[in-house]
Amino acid sequence: MGTLFIYIVIIVASSWIVWKGGSLLEASSEKLAEYYRLPPLVQGTIITAVGSSFPELAATVLSTSIHGKFDLGVAAIVGSAIFNILVIPGLSGLIVKRMPTDIMLIYKDVQYYVISVAVLMIAFTLAVIYYPITTDSANIVGTMTRWIAIIPIAFYLLYLFIQSMETRDFRRNVEKREVLGIEKNHVNIAKEWGKLVLSLVLIIGSVEGLVSGAIFLGEFFNTPDFIWGVTIVAGATSIPDAVVSIRIARKFQGSVSLGNVLGSNIFDLLVAVPVGVLIAGTAAVNFTVAAPLMLFLGVITIILFVFLRTNLALIQWEAIVLLILYILFVAWMILETMGITSLVIKG
Repeated sequence: MGTLFIYIVIIVASSWIVWKGGSLLEASSEKLAEYYRLPPLVQGTIITAVGSSFPELAATVLSTSIHGKFDLGVAAIVGSAIFNILVIPGLSGLIVKRMPTDIMLIYKDVQYYVISVAVLMIAFTLAVIYYPITTDSANIVGTMTRWIAIIPIAFYLLYLFIQSMETRDFRRNVEKREVLGIEKNHVNIAKEWGKLVLSLVLIIGSVEGLVSGAIFLGEFFNTPDFIWGVTIVAGATSIPDAVVSIRIARKFQGSVSLGNVLGSNIFDLLVAVPVGVLIAGTAAVNFTVAAPLMLFLGVITIILFVFLRTNLALIQWEAIVLLILYILFVAWMILETMGITSLVIKG
C-alpha cells in the first residue's frame, strides 16, 4: 500500500506540473503567434492546439519507446480526444452559457476532424489486414509499421496546407493595416522561445510520471493499462487544453476556443499516434480495443457538429449533455474494468 500511495502522489504531482508547463507553453505560443501575425483561428487550431497537445505526444512517445506499451499511448490519445470533445466544450459552454462559433470552423475544422478519426481508423485496419498478429481468439491484433504511420501524417500536412492559405490571406490584410500606421506587436522573441523550451521539458518529465503511474495502477489492480491511459493519463494530459480553451471561451471567443479543441484532437490523431510508431519502428495495435473507442469518438464528434450547426453556437443545455456523455463514458470504462461489460476488454 505504501508503493500505491507513492504512485498516487506521483500522478497528482505530475498532473500539477503538466498544468503549469501547459500554461507556460500556452502563454509563450500565443505571443509568438501574435508576433508572426497568424490569424486568430489558426492560432487556435495550429499554434495553441499543438502546444497544448504536447503532453499527449509525449505520452505516446514515452509509453512506446521507453515502456514498449503502444496501446497505453493510443488509449491516452483517444481518451484525451474524448475528454477534449466532451468536457472542454461542456465546461466552457456551462460557464459562458452561450459559446458562439462561425460557419468556417464548423465546415472546415469539424469536418476535417471527422476525417481524421476515419483516417486513423483506416490506418489501424491496414495494420490488422496486412500485418496480423496471432494471439488469442478474443482479440484482433495487427502491427502498425512506419509506412502505415506516414498515411495520417500526410493528412495532417494537408491540413497545415489548408491553414497556411488562410494565414497568407490574413497576413496580406495585416500588412495593409501596418501601412496605414498600425504597428506590429513587439515581444522578446528569445525570451518567449526560451519559455517555450522550458515548458516542453517540464511537460516531458511530468508525462513520464503519469505513464509510469498508469502502468503501476494496471499491475496493482490487475487491470489493462489502457483503462488507466484512457481515463487518468488522458484527463491529466488534457489539462493544458482545458485551461487554454476555457480561458479563451471566457473572453467570448468561442470559435478560437473550439478551434483549439479541434486542432488539438486533429494533431493528436494524425501526428501524436503515428510519431510513436515512427520512433519505435513498429507497434502492435489491438483492434478489438481501438474499434469501439474510435466509434464512440466518431459518434460524439457528430453530436458536437449537430449542436454547433443548429444555432452556430454551443448553448448551456447542449454543454450539459456533453458533460453527461463523458460521465457515461467513464462509467462504461469502470464497468469494463469490473467485467460487467466486455465491449472493449475481451478474454
